[in-house]
Amino acid sequence: MMYRFAGHGWGMGFGWIFGLILIGLLIWFIVTFTGQNNRHYFEKRKSALDILNERYAKGEISREEYQEKKKDIS
Repeated sequence: MMYRFAGHGWGMGFGWIFGLILIGLLIWFIVTFTGQNNRHYFEKRKSALDILNERYAKGEISREEYQEKKKDIS
């Protein structure tokens, strides 16, 4: 009995390339969007006023210094 491979086209010839590309993209996605170093992509960036408010709330700066810096920021 003779087997005919006609009609398999891309699956037999270049299908493995697409599989490698898919695996590469999957690895890239996992490395890019996970891990401690990349968490800043998902966090909201704080404004200067937010940081100033936090420092004042923690007692790191005085009321006078807070008001002066707030005036400078605005």
